[in-house]
Amino acid sequence: MLKGEITLADISVGEKGVVLGFTGGTNAYRQKLLAMGLSKVTEFEAARMAPMGDPVEISVRDFNLSLRKEEARALRVGGIAQ
Repeated sequence: MLKGEITLADISVGEKGVVLGFTGGTNAYRQKLLAMGLSKVTEFEAARMAPMGDPVEISVRDFNLSLRKEEARALRVGGIAQ
């Protein structure tokens, strides 16, 4: 079980957590993430990861969303548990 604050790019398949906020990226990109349902306190689970580790697929709000590692680094997450 991981604890503390990390980015979405750092999680492993099967881990669950909550979105804490954003670490960077442009305002337009942050708006895109918000439009996809990744707002603060949103719970998610890492569903799958490509063989080379990129992209990562998460289950969030009853749908699956794939993000490239670079995109996933823009999201701060916490409360990670398996």
